[in-house]
Amino acid sequence: MEERRRSKRSALTSKIIIKRLDENENTEVSIDVQDLSKNGIGFSCAKTLEIGAVYESFLTIWTKEVIHAFLQIVRIEMISDKEYHYGASFVGMPDLEASRIDIYQKFN
Repeated sequence: MEERRRSKRSALTSKIIIKRLDENENTEVSIDVQDLSKNGIGFSCAKTLEIGAVYESFLTIWTKEVIHAFLQIVRIEMISDKEYHYGASFVGMPDLEASRIDIYQKFN
């Protein structure tokens, strides 16, 4: 199968604070990140999110730095009764934030 991803992917375990833009609720969610690139993120968690929705997030990366990003959920897969796997694209991520991910992947 041909690889269609535009960027290298890396895995990490992190916590993410997710806030849906059209709601006034902040929820801290523990996630298991299967892949992270400068273009998007694939992660598993127990929180139910909506496909197409945009969420504000604060993602702690390997260096313990926090990346502020907006995620648009593009794919959902139910893993079990209480866990989902999500694919999300970064929306409007500043170049500085994307370069942090890119630089780490080049040297790791």
